[in-house]
Amino acid sequence: MTSHHPSRRRFLRSLATVTGMGAMPFAANLAALGSAAAEGAGDDYKALVCLFLAGGNDHYNTVLATDSASWSEYRRLRVTEGASSIALPEAGAPGGVLPVSPLNAQGRAYALHPQLGPLKTLFDEGRAAVVANVGTLVQPTTLAQFQALSAPLPPKLFSHNDQQSMWQASRPEGASFGWGGRIGDLVAGGNAQATFTCISAAGNAVYLSGREIRQYQISAAGAMPIRGLTGTLYGATVNPLPSVSSGLQNNIFENEYADVVERAIRAQATLAGAMAPAGAGGVPDPSPFVTPNTNEVAPNMLAKQLQTVARIIAGRGALGARRQVFFVSLGGFDTHDNQKGNHAEQMARLAHALSYFDGVLAGLGGTDMRRNVTTFTASDFGRTLTSNGDGTDHGWGAHHFVVGGAVKGRDIYGQFPQIGLGHALDVGRGALLPTVSVDQYGATLGNWFGLSATQIADVFPNIGNYASRDLGFMG
Repeated sequence: MTSHHPSRRRFLRSLATVTGMGAMPFAANLAALGSAAAEGAGDDYKALVCLFLAGGNDHYNTVLATDSASWSEYRRLRVTEGASSIALPEAGAPGGVLPVSPLNAQGRAYALHPQLGPLKTLFDEGRAAVVANVGTLVQPTTLAQFQALSAPLPPKLFSHNDQQSMWQASRPEGASFGWGGRIGDLVAGGNAQATFTCISAAGNAVYLSGREIRQYQISAAGAMPIRGLTGTLYGATVNPLPSVSSGLQNNIFENEYADVVERAIRAQATLAGAMAPAGAGGVPDPSPFVTPNTNEVAPNMLAKQLQTVARIIAGRGALGARRQVFFVSLGGFDTHDNQKGNHAEQMARLAHALSYFDGVLAGLGGTDMRRNVTTFTASDFGRTLTSNGDGTDHGWGAHHFVVGGAVKGRDIYGQFPQIGLGHALDVGRGALLPTVSVDQYGATLGNWFGLSATQIADVFPNIGNYASRDLGFMG
């Protein structure tokens, strides 16, 4: 007789999702990381930090081609009369773009958004690179194939939720695990406590969900206790909830739930005890952030997220961590309206946070950890080259930054596209057909992280469709 009751394993997996704690054994990657868990991370420690620019970043105003032909087309298509113009001023003009000199200029000239000054410094110093025209793809695709629908395409292009999921999980909305979590599955066995392998400082992210591993979610304040289980309750001298939630019960499911809650309580206490403090005596607080539009001091929550990441990395020895994958996010990139002002503020927040994180890692606990930590940007998609009157609309391919001491910086990787309309990569209004896939982008990071070719093929199922599995931007 077939039972319609949920299996014990399925029940435990659902509990693990609720509490952020895995109830299943984690897959070990002992061949890559060694059989002994780390007592202290040392030089073997590595971390990947996915910085998601939610909403679809306007890459055309982030990294710009400024050679004569490119700049002429950019100005022709983006300059409009009045305050609604979304074009940036030329280099040297007040508030003008910031020239950069990549090692492989591809015969062209380039600049960054005027608010990316701190990021330009990282680029010039060789700790930041640009990867051009990255996007969700199934296989290399031409414009003719796209127009004829004769090649497999990512489903639900131009949809926020689906393309966020495609970037993070290679599947549209509803995906159950992402490539950061799958990497976590493979490396968690090298950590003393697998619970702290995949950590999000920006809420639940499919990017960090593995087949076995479960992401651990933290706030800007650090490890989050389970609400109601700490302190007194309604004036009582003893809080009964911990014993009720984690005590021995008569029902097997209640006992398993109690075990999960108990592990969650222990994990919170462990992480809280291992993390470096914020501020004096620990990881310094970010410098004040001044908004470019109003010159007002405002919080930069991305910088606070990265501070929390740094506090956990500082506690890697106490946690026995050798490989960790993090997720942070900055929203506000769906710039259909007031593009110029809104995008400038987001660019300023991005540059301020990345520069802060680089400085913190340079002296984390007396150790320069910049070569051990690589931060990379991701986003739903790029945007159109042409204006909608006051902003831009959904695109496809976009340019992205990779930052860290192990990055082969001060360069542009991939073919920087032509600026204009009607060319071989224009799928409409200047939205770009990607020439670098997310699989290639992620596989390059996975290779640096220590994954084998077989593991990379498992994490990135479409990587076999590409001649190049490594784009060369990691040292």
